[in-house]
Amino acid sequence: MDTFQLSDSKRYLQRLGFDDKPAPTLDTLHRLQQRHTAEFPFETLSTLLRQPVPIDLASVERKVFEQGRGGYCYELNQLFLALLQELGFEARGITGRVVMNAPEGTWAARTHRLSLVTFDGVRYITDVGFGGMVPTAPLLLDSRDAQFTPHEPYRIDVQENGYLLRANVAGEWRPMYLFDLQRQEDIDYTLGNWYVSNHPESPFMGRLMVARTGDKLRKTLNGNSYAVHRFGQESERRTLTDADELIDLLEQEFDLRVPPRELLRPAVMELLG
Repeated sequence: MDTFQLSDSKRYLQRLGFDDKPAPTLDTLHRLQQRHTAEFPFETLSTLLRQPVPIDLASVERKVFEQGRGGYCYELNQLFLALLQELGFEARGITGRVVMNAPEGTWAARTHRLSLVTFDGVRYITDVGFGGMVPTAPLLLDSRDAQFTPHEPYRIDVQENGYLLRANVAGEWRPMYLFDLQRQEDIDYTLGNWYVSNHPESPFMGRLMVARTGDKLRKTLNGNSYAVHRFGQESERRTLTDADELIDLLEQEFDLRVPPRELLRPAVMELLG
């Protein structure tokens, strides 16, 4: 089983609103996951800049805590799993295939990382690294019912080769990702991360995606399209046309400490066309 050691779990827990180590309970897991998606943004600034994305734990901790950044699934779920294990949760990493916005029946590459947590034989999936549709609560694996979270309802369907996570968006059960419980080793994450951060056909290469949750809202940035989705209300959307305006938004709305502007501005200007 994959096990990791955080350099400073106290700092991590304080960012999540805990002064002391909480007990490894389902209630704690709910609180940790909801706070994590609000505190640590999903972001692809590194792949926009075509920079390496190391996923060893020390590199991820340095990026998030010292550089003031977020990350994507191979970073955020790696970090979260290390915290869960240190707190005494029975947890391990698993992987999946993203099919969001793809036709039903699509079989995509295995490029998503999440975690399986077990309480006395009862299994849940937990995920803090799925962009603008990240679940904000753990989901009971062996239930086919709709499961409510602080944001959208989710449902887990059984498939021939594993499971399919769906989210209810605008009254429609849309596919998010396929996953299974196959044992994973570091090399499996390394291969998936290499594809995501290097392969020319990766949807992350040269693309900017940022997401963060809040109280009954989600903030998303896809390229130069910024949206605030408030539940029960019309979404607020605007298109950004100025590089510095977009960089300001990264700092102010997503609380990111961005790379130097002279490095980031040319990539953003290319993004804006």
